[in-house]
Amino acid sequence: MTTPLTPREQALRRLPQPYSLALRLRDAGVPDDQMCNYLDIDTHALPLLLELADAKLTAALHTTPVQSEGQP
Repeated sequence: MTTPLTPREQALRRLPQPYSLALRLRDAGVPDDQMCNYLDIDTHALPLLLELADAKLTAALHTTPVQSEGQP
């Protein structure tokens, strides 16, 4: 039996991969320079990327996912 996903995890899974990864790395406490290496971005771009990722996550948390036909 699997544990149900939290609303935050569900929202993270709906985000585009770079945003989801950036938030997950930040949550894990990965240093900024390593985050930039993983994300293949310049260090100056990280604050904006995280700001956008936070905004997208907030929007995803306030949006009900569309379920496929036949799923509960």
